[in-house]
Amino acid sequence: MKKQEAVAIILGGGKGTRLYPLTKDRAKPAVPFAGKYRLVDIPISNCINSDIMQIYLLTQFNSASLHNHINNTYQFGAFTRGFVEILAAEQTLTTTTWYQGTADAVRKNMFHFKDQSPKYYVILSGDQLYSMNLQDMLERHAASGAEISIASKPISRSQATGLGIIGANEDGIIKKFYEKPSDDLDISEYKVPAEFLKKSLNKELTANNEYLASMGMYIFNAKTMEEVLDNDLTDFGKEIIPKAIETRKVFSYIFDGYWEDIGTIKAFYDTNLNLASMTPDFNFYDEEMPIYTHRRHLPATKINFCNISSSLTSEGSIITNAYIVNSIIGVRTIIESGASLDGVYCMGASYYETIDEVKDNAKKGIPNQGIGRGTIIKKAIIDQNSRIGNGCRIGVDDIKREDCDTDMYSIRDGIIVIRKNAIIPDNTVM
Repeated sequence: MKKQEAVAIILGGGKGTRLYPLTKDRAKPAVPFAGKYRLVDIPISNCINSDIMQIYLLTQFNSASLHNHINNTYQFGAFTRGFVEILAAEQTLTTTTWYQGTADAVRKNMFHFKDQSPKYYVILSGDQLYSMNLQDMLERHAASGAEISIASKPISRSQATGLGIIGANEDGIIKKFYEKPSDDLDISEYKVPAEFLKKSLNKELTANNEYLASMGMYIFNAKTMEEVLDNDLTDFGKEIIPKAIETRKVFSYIFDGYWEDIGTIKAFYDTNLNLASMTPDFNFYDEEMPIYTHRRHLPATKINFCNISSSLTSEGSIITNAYIVNSIIGVRTIIESGASLDGVYCMGASYYETIDEVKDNAKKGIPNQGIGRGTIIKKAIIDQNSRIGNGCRIGVDDIKREDCDTDMYSIRDGIIVIRKNAIIPDNTVM
Protein backbone atom coordinates (compact mmCIF):
# COMPACT_ATOMS: atom_id res chain seq x y z
CA MET A 1 0.00 0.00 0.00
CA LYS A 2 1.37 3.43 -0.89
CA LYS A 3 2.36 5.36 2.20
CA GLN A 4 0.75 8.61 1.02
CA GLU A 5 -2.65 6.91 0.96
CA ALA A 6 -2.86 6.97 4.77
CA VAL A 7 -2.82 9.85 7.24
CA ALA A 8 -2.23 9.13 10.92
CA ILE A 9 -4.14 10.99 13.65
CA ILE A 10 -2.77 10.62 17.18
CA LEU A 11 -5.20 11.48 19.96
CA GLY A 12 -3.31 13.40 22.62
CA GLY A 13 -5.94 12.92 25.28
CA GLY A 14 -7.69 15.39 27.53
CA LYS A 15 -6.53 16.79 30.87
CA GLY A 16 -4.77 13.51 31.71
CA THR A 17 -6.25 13.43 35.21
CA ARG A 18 -5.39 9.75 35.66
CA LEU A 19 -1.69 10.60 35.23
CA TYR A 20 -1.77 13.60 37.57
CA PRO A 21 0.55 15.08 38.88
CA LEU A 22 2.78 14.11 35.92
CA THR A 23 0.30 16.02 33.73
CA LYS A 24 0.10 19.11 35.94
CA ASP A 25 2.41 21.15 33.69
CA ARG A 26 2.50 19.09 30.48
CA ALA A 27 0.23 17.30 28.05
CA LYS A 28 -0.09 13.55 28.54
CA PRO A 29 1.85 12.68 25.35
CA ALA A 30 4.78 14.79 26.64
CA VAL A 31 5.24 12.80 29.88
CA PRO A 32 8.83 11.41 30.05
CA PHE A 33 8.95 7.66 29.55
CA ALA A 34 11.56 4.87 29.80
CA GLY A 35 14.35 7.23 30.87
CA LYS A 36 14.88 9.19 27.65
CA TYR A 37 11.63 9.14 25.65
CA ARG A 38 8.21 10.81 25.76
CA LEU A 39 4.94 8.88 25.54
CA VAL A 40 4.20 10.45 22.15
CA ASP A 41 7.37 8.88 20.71
CA ILE A 42 5.66 5.46 20.74
CA PRO A 43 2.80 6.08 18.26
CA ILE A 44 4.93 8.39 16.12
CA SER A 45 7.69 5.78 15.88
CA ASN A 46 5.17 3.10 14.93
CA CYS A 47 3.94 5.36 12.12
CA ILE A 48 7.46 6.06 10.85
CA ASN A 49 8.42 2.38 11.01
CA SER A 50 5.28 1.61 9.01
CA ASP A 51 6.03 4.24 6.34
CA ILE A 52 3.14 6.45 7.41
CA MET A 53 4.84 9.82 7.34
CA GLN A 54 1.94 12.27 7.44
CA ILE A 55 1.09 12.50 11.12
CA TYR A 56 -1.23 14.83 13.03
CA LEU A 57 -1.26 15.09 16.81
CA LEU A 58 -4.40 16.49 18.47
CA THR A 59 -4.06 18.14 21.87
CA GLN A 60 -5.49 21.01 23.89
CA PHE A 61 -4.02 20.98 27.42
CA ASN A 62 -0.55 22.15 28.53
CA SER A 63 0.87 21.70 25.05
CA ALA A 64 3.97 23.94 25.28
CA SER A 65 6.46 21.19 26.21
CA LEU A 66 4.86 18.89 23.65
CA HIS A 67 5.33 21.49 20.92
CA ASN A 68 8.96 21.89 21.96
CA HIS A 69 9.60 18.13 21.85
CA ILE A 70 7.94 17.65 18.46
CA ASN A 71 9.73 20.62 16.91
CA ASN A 72 13.12 19.48 18.20
CA THR A 73 12.66 15.84 17.23
CA TYR A 74 10.65 15.18 14.09
CA GLN A 75 12.11 17.05 11.14
CA PHE A 76 11.71 14.98 7.97
CA GLY A 77 13.50 17.35 5.60
CA ALA A 78 12.55 19.19 2.44
CA PHE A 79 12.72 16.16 0.15
CA THR A 80 9.87 14.19 1.71
CA ARG A 81 6.16 14.82 2.18
CA GLY A 82 6.44 13.75 5.78
CA PHE A 83 5.52 15.84 8.83
CA VAL A 84 4.37 15.65 12.42
CA GLU A 85 1.97 18.51 13.01
CA ILE A 86 0.31 19.44 16.28
CA LEU A 87 -3.28 20.61 16.03
CA ALA A 88 -4.17 22.22 19.33
CA ALA A 89 -7.79 23.05 20.06
CA GLU A 90 -8.77 26.43 18.67
CA GLN A 91 -11.80 28.62 18.40
CA THR A 92 -12.88 29.69 14.93
CA LEU A 93 -15.73 31.60 13.30
CA THR A 94 -17.65 28.32 13.01
CA THR A 95 -16.93 26.81 16.45
CA THR A 96 -16.38 28.40 19.86
CA THR A 97 -15.90 25.23 21.93
CA TRP A 98 -12.83 23.18 22.81
CA TYR A 99 -12.57 19.47 21.99
CA GLN A 100 -15.47 17.66 23.64
CA GLY A 101 -14.05 14.17 23.07
CA THR A 102 -11.96 12.07 20.70
CA ALA A 103 -14.46 12.11 17.85
CA ASP A 104 -15.17 15.80 18.31
CA ALA A 105 -11.44 16.57 18.12
CA VAL A 106 -11.14 14.76 14.81
CA ARG A 107 -14.33 16.34 13.46
CA LYS A 108 -13.10 19.86 14.19
CA ASN A 109 -9.88 19.22 12.25
CA MET A 110 -11.29 17.44 9.22
CA PHE A 111 -10.58 20.43 6.98
CA HIS A 112 -6.86 20.03 7.81
CA PHE A 113 -6.86 16.29 7.07
CA LYS A 114 -8.69 16.69 3.76
CA ASP A 115 -5.79 18.78 2.46
CA GLN A 116 -3.76 15.56 2.14
CA SER A 117 -6.50 13.78 0.13
CA PRO A 118 -5.97 10.50 1.99
CA LYS A 119 -7.69 7.23 1.20
CA TYR A 120 -7.48 6.05 4.81
CA TYR A 121 -7.29 7.59 8.27
CA VAL A 122 -5.35 5.75 10.99
CA ILE A 123 -6.52 6.76 14.48
CA LEU A 124 -4.04 6.06 17.28
CA SER A 125 -3.86 6.68 21.02
CA GLY A 126 -1.12 8.76 22.61
CA ASP A 127 -0.72 6.70 25.82
CA GLN A 128 -0.06 3.10 24.80
CA LEU A 129 3.12 1.03 24.51
CA TYR A 130 3.31 -1.33 21.52
CA SER A 131 5.23 -2.09 18.34
CA MET A 132 2.96 -2.73 15.36
CA ASN A 133 3.35 -2.87 11.59
CA LEU A 134 0.50 -0.54 10.69
CA GLN A 135 0.98 -1.29 7.00
CA ASP A 136 -0.08 -4.88 7.69
CA MET A 137 -3.23 -3.60 9.38
CA LEU A 138 -3.90 -1.30 6.41
CA GLU A 139 -3.49 -4.17 3.95
CA ARG A 140 -5.77 -6.45 5.98
CA HIS A 141 -8.31 -3.65 6.19
CA ALA A 142 -8.29 -3.16 2.41
CA ALA A 143 -8.51 -6.91 1.76
CA SER A 144 -11.50 -7.29 4.10
CA GLY A 145 -13.57 -4.76 2.17
CA ALA A 146 -14.56 -3.13 5.45
CA GLU A 147 -15.23 0.54 5.98
CA ILE A 148 -13.66 0.53 9.45
CA SER A 149 -11.11 -1.74 11.11
CA ILE A 150 -10.46 -2.00 14.84
CA ALA A 151 -7.18 -3.34 16.23
CA SER A 152 -7.98 -6.02 18.79
CA LYS A 153 -5.98 -7.97 21.34
CA PRO A 154 -6.75 -11.60 22.32
CA ILE A 155 -7.35 -11.78 26.08
CA SER A 156 -8.77 -14.04 28.78
CA ARG A 157 -12.12 -13.55 30.50
CA SER A 158 -10.42 -12.21 33.64
CA GLN A 159 -8.82 -9.41 31.61
CA ALA A 160 -12.06 -8.36 29.94
CA THR A 161 -13.54 -6.32 32.79
CA GLY A 162 -11.75 -3.04 32.05
CA LEU A 163 -11.81 -3.21 28.24
CA GLY A 164 -14.21 -2.95 25.32
CA ILE A 165 -15.04 -6.46 24.10
CA ILE A 166 -15.57 -7.21 20.41
CA GLY A 167 -17.93 -9.85 19.08
CA ALA A 168 -16.83 -10.92 15.58
CA ASN A 169 -17.91 -13.69 13.20
CA GLU A 170 -15.67 -16.30 11.54
CA ASP A 171 -14.60 -13.75 8.89
CA GLY A 172 -13.62 -11.15 11.48
CA ILE A 173 -16.60 -8.88 10.82
CA ILE A 174 -17.69 -7.25 14.06
CA LYS A 175 -21.34 -7.79 14.94
CA LYS A 176 -21.49 -6.47 18.50
CA PHE A 177 -19.49 -4.56 21.09
CA TYR A 178 -19.62 -4.45 24.90
CA GLU A 179 -17.85 -1.76 26.93
CA LYS A 180 -16.16 -3.01 30.13
CA PRO A 181 -18.32 -6.01 31.15
CA SER A 182 -18.52 -6.74 34.89
CA ASP A 183 -16.86 -9.86 36.31
CA ASP A 184 -20.15 -11.70 36.87
CA LEU A 185 -21.66 -10.97 33.43
CA ASP A 186 -22.01 -13.88 31.00
CA ILE A 187 -20.30 -12.73 27.77
CA SER A 188 -19.74 -16.15 26.24
CA GLU A 189 -21.54 -15.01 23.07
CA TYR A 190 -18.59 -12.65 22.48
CA LYS A 191 -15.99 -15.42 22.27
CA VAL A 192 -13.79 -15.18 19.19
CA PRO A 193 -14.55 -17.89 16.59
CA ALA A 194 -11.77 -20.49 16.61
CA GLU A 195 -11.50 -20.45 12.79
CA PHE A 196 -10.93 -16.67 12.72
CA LEU A 197 -8.22 -16.89 15.37
CA LYS A 198 -6.57 -19.75 13.49
CA LYS A 199 -6.70 -17.85 10.20
CA SER A 200 -5.36 -14.62 11.71
CA LEU A 201 -2.67 -15.89 14.08
CA ASN A 202 -2.36 -19.61 13.32
CA LYS A 203 -3.21 -20.29 16.97
CA GLU A 204 -5.73 -22.53 18.68
CA LEU A 205 -8.48 -21.09 20.86
CA THR A 206 -7.67 -21.35 24.59
CA ALA A 207 -8.82 -19.75 27.84
CA ASN A 208 -6.05 -17.17 27.44
CA ASN A 209 -7.20 -15.82 24.06
CA GLU A 210 -10.93 -16.51 23.85
CA TYR A 211 -12.03 -12.84 23.76
CA LEU A 212 -11.00 -9.84 21.67
CA ALA A 213 -10.46 -6.46 23.34
CA SER A 214 -10.47 -3.20 21.42
CA MET A 215 -7.07 -1.49 21.51
CA GLY A 216 -8.56 1.92 20.74
CA MET A 217 -6.80 2.01 17.35
CA TYR A 218 -8.88 2.37 14.19
CA ILE A 219 -8.62 2.60 10.42
CA PHE A 220 -11.37 4.45 8.56
CA ASN A 221 -11.98 4.78 4.87
CA ALA A 222 -11.81 8.53 4.30
CA LYS A 223 -15.39 8.87 3.08
CA THR A 224 -16.66 6.68 5.91
CA MET A 225 -15.04 8.81 8.59
CA GLU A 226 -16.59 11.96 7.17
CA GLU A 227 -20.00 10.29 7.22
CA VAL A 228 -19.83 8.80 10.74
CA LEU A 229 -18.70 12.16 12.14
CA ASP A 230 -21.57 14.05 10.53
CA ASN A 231 -23.39 14.37 13.85
CA ASP A 232 -22.89 15.63 17.40
CA LEU A 233 -21.41 12.43 18.90
CA THR A 234 -18.19 13.17 20.75
CA ASP A 235 -16.38 9.88 21.50
CA PHE A 236 -15.12 7.09 19.22
CA GLY A 237 -15.10 4.19 21.67
CA LYS A 238 -18.37 4.90 23.45
CA GLU A 239 -20.49 6.31 20.61
CA ILE A 240 -19.10 6.34 17.06
CA ILE A 241 -17.82 2.76 16.89
CA PRO A 242 -20.84 1.03 18.52
CA LYS A 243 -23.19 2.97 16.26
CA ALA A 244 -21.13 2.19 13.12
CA ILE A 245 -21.15 -1.55 13.91
CA GLU A 246 -24.93 -1.52 13.61
CA THR A 247 -24.99 -0.40 9.97
CA ARG A 248 -21.50 -0.69 8.48
CA LYS A 249 -18.94 -3.38 7.73
CA VAL A 250 -16.39 -3.23 10.55
CA PHE A 251 -13.39 -5.59 10.61
CA SER A 252 -11.38 -6.83 13.60
CA TYR A 253 -7.62 -6.83 13.03
CA ILE A 254 -6.05 -9.17 15.58
CA PHE A 255 -2.72 -8.08 17.05
CA ASP A 256 -0.88 -10.59 19.22
CA GLY A 257 2.22 -8.60 20.18
CA TYR A 258 2.88 -6.65 23.35
CA TRP A 259 0.39 -3.87 24.08
CA GLU A 260 -0.17 -1.93 27.27
CA ASP A 261 -2.42 1.01 28.09
CA ILE A 262 -0.36 3.27 30.36
CA GLY A 263 -2.96 5.88 31.23
CA THR A 264 -2.78 5.62 35.06
CA ILE A 265 0.05 6.24 37.53
CA LYS A 266 0.15 2.57 38.54
CA ALA A 267 0.23 1.35 34.93
CA PHE A 268 2.83 4.00 34.10
CA TYR A 269 5.02 2.95 37.04
CA ASP A 270 4.66 -0.80 36.46
CA THR A 271 5.29 -0.53 32.71
CA ASN A 272 8.41 1.58 33.18
CA LEU A 273 9.94 -0.69 35.80
CA ASN A 274 9.20 -3.76 33.69
CA LEU A 275 11.47 -2.26 31.03
CA ALA A 276 14.36 -2.49 33.51
CA SER A 277 13.77 -6.17 34.30
CA MET A 278 15.96 -9.02 33.04
CA THR A 279 13.44 -10.01 30.36
CA PRO A 280 11.15 -7.02 29.73
CA ASP A 281 7.83 -7.57 27.97
CA PHE A 282 8.56 -4.79 25.47
CA ASN A 283 11.71 -4.81 23.34
CA PHE A 284 13.35 -1.40 22.96
CA TYR A 285 16.33 -3.14 21.34
CA ASP A 286 14.60 -4.15 18.10
CA GLU A 287 16.67 -2.53 15.33
CA GLU A 288 13.90 -3.16 12.80
CA MET A 289 11.34 -1.22 14.85
CA PRO A 290 13.27 1.51 16.69
CA ILE A 291 11.65 4.06 18.98
CA TYR A 292 12.74 7.58 18.02
CA THR A 293 13.19 10.56 20.29
CA HIS A 294 15.04 13.86 20.66
CA ARG A 295 18.80 13.74 20.08
CA ARG A 296 20.35 15.47 23.07
CA HIS A 297 24.06 14.94 22.26
CA LEU A 298 24.84 14.20 25.91
CA PRO A 299 27.93 12.41 27.22
CA ALA A 300 27.81 8.80 28.36
CA THR A 301 26.70 8.13 31.93
CA LYS A 302 29.53 8.18 34.48
CA ILE A 303 29.32 5.47 37.15
CA ASN A 304 31.67 5.64 40.15
CA PHE A 305 31.87 2.69 42.59
CA CYS A 306 28.20 1.69 42.23
CA ASN A 307 26.12 -1.43 42.68
CA ILE A 308 23.49 -1.38 39.92
CA SER A 309 21.24 -4.28 38.85
CA SER A 310 18.06 -4.72 36.79
CA SER A 311 18.08 -1.02 35.96
CA LEU A 312 18.38 1.41 33.05
CA THR A 313 20.62 4.47 33.15
CA SER A 314 20.13 7.20 30.55
CA GLU A 315 22.85 9.34 29.03
CA GLY A 316 24.40 12.35 30.72
CA SER A 317 24.02 11.05 34.29
CA ILE A 318 26.64 10.97 37.05
CA ILE A 319 26.14 8.27 39.70
CA THR A 320 28.55 7.94 42.61
CA ASN A 321 28.81 5.16 45.21
CA ALA A 322 25.10 4.36 44.94
CA TYR A 323 22.97 1.21 45.27
CA ILE A 324 20.35 1.02 42.52
CA VAL A 325 18.01 -1.90 41.80
CA ASN A 326 14.84 -2.30 39.70
CA SER A 327 14.98 1.35 38.70
CA ILE A 328 15.20 3.71 35.73
CA ILE A 329 17.54 6.69 35.78
CA GLY A 330 16.61 9.46 33.36
CA VAL A 331 18.87 11.87 31.47
CA ARG A 332 21.22 14.21 33.40
CA THR A 333 20.48 12.57 36.77
CA ILE A 334 23.00 13.36 39.52
CA ILE A 335 23.03 10.76 42.33
CA GLU A 336 25.35 11.45 45.26
CA SER A 337 27.37 9.06 47.42
CA GLY A 338 25.51 6.60 49.63
CA ALA A 339 22.11 6.97 47.93
CA SER A 340 19.92 3.89 47.57
CA LEU A 341 17.10 3.45 45.01
CA ASP A 342 14.79 0.44 44.84
CA GLY A 343 11.85 0.48 42.41
CA VAL A 344 12.31 4.13 41.41
CA TYR A 345 11.74 5.93 38.13
CA CYS A 346 13.85 9.08 38.25
CA MET A 347 13.06 11.24 35.21
CA GLY A 348 16.26 13.26 35.50
CA ALA A 349 16.76 16.89 34.52
CA SER A 350 16.22 19.08 31.49
CA TYR A 351 19.48 21.02 32.08
CA TYR A 352 22.73 20.95 34.07
CA GLU A 353 23.31 23.34 36.94
CA THR A 354 26.41 25.52 36.74
CA ILE A 355 29.02 25.69 39.52
CA ASP A 356 27.83 29.20 40.41
CA GLU A 357 24.23 27.97 40.69
CA VAL A 358 25.30 25.11 42.96
CA LYS A 359 27.20 27.52 45.24
CA ASP A 360 24.29 29.95 45.32
CA ASN A 361 21.83 27.15 46.20
CA ALA A 362 24.13 25.99 49.02
CA LYS A 363 24.05 29.47 50.57
CA LYS A 364 20.25 29.39 50.46
CA GLY A 365 20.02 25.86 51.86
CA ILE A 366 18.52 24.52 48.63
CA PRO A 367 19.58 20.99 47.57
CA ASN A 368 21.22 20.45 44.20
CA GLN A 369 19.24 18.85 41.39
CA GLY A 370 19.15 15.08 41.69
CA ILE A 371 19.39 12.84 44.74
CA GLY A 372 21.49 13.80 47.77
CA ARG A 373 23.98 11.86 49.87
CA GLY A 374 22.66 8.94 51.90
CA THR A 375 19.07 9.33 50.66
CA ILE A 376 16.99 6.14 50.46
CA ILE A 377 14.02 5.94 48.08
CA LYS A 378 11.64 3.06 47.34
CA LYS A 379 8.58 2.72 45.09
CA ALA A 380 8.53 6.24 43.74
CA ILE A 381 8.42 8.36 40.59
CA ILE A 382 10.65 11.43 40.70
CA ASP A 383 9.65 14.00 38.10
CA GLN A 384 12.07 16.22 36.21
CA ASN A 385 14.34 18.80 37.86
CA SER A 386 13.48 17.66 41.38
CA ARG A 387 15.90 18.41 44.22
CA ILE A 388 16.05 15.76 46.93
CA GLY A 389 18.34 16.61 49.82
CA ASN A 390 20.76 14.55 51.88
CA GLY A 391 19.63 11.86 54.31
CA CYS A 392 16.00 11.66 53.10
CA ARG A 393 13.82 8.55 53.53
CA ILE A 394 11.11 8.33 50.88
CA GLY A 395 8.77 5.33 50.72
CA VAL A 396 11.10 3.30 52.93
CA ASP A 397 8.84 2.45 55.85
CA ASP A 398 6.45 -0.42 55.22
CA ILE A 399 3.17 1.38 55.85
CA LYS A 400 -0.05 1.81 53.91
CA ARG A 401 -0.06 5.15 52.09
CA GLU A 402 -3.40 6.71 51.23
CA ASP A 403 -3.86 8.68 48.02
CA CYS A 404 -3.18 12.38 48.58
CA ASP A 405 -1.83 15.57 46.97
CA THR A 406 0.58 18.08 48.51
CA ASP A 407 2.64 20.92 47.08
CA MET A 408 5.73 18.73 46.67
CA TYR A 409 4.38 15.21 46.14
CA SER A 410 1.33 13.04 45.49
CA ILE A 411 0.52 9.42 46.32
CA ARG A 412 -1.36 7.10 43.96
CA ASP A 413 -1.89 3.39 44.69
CA GLY A 414 0.93 3.48 47.23
CA ILE A 415 3.35 5.04 44.71
CA ILE A 416 4.96 8.32 45.81
CA VAL A 417 5.23 10.85 42.97
CA ILE A 418 7.68 13.70 43.61
CA ARG A 419 6.50 16.64 41.53
CA LYS A 420 8.41 18.42 38.78
CA ASN A 421 10.77 21.08 40.22
CA ALA A 422 10.02 19.90 43.77
CA ILE A 423 12.44 20.79 46.57
CA ILE A 424 12.72 18.13 49.27
CA PRO A 425 14.86 19.40 52.19
CA ASP A 426 17.59 17.38 53.89
CA ASN A 427 16.46 14.57 56.23
CA THR A 428 12.86 14.59 54.98
CA VAL A 429 10.85 11.43 55.78
CA MET A 430 7.70 10.61 53.78
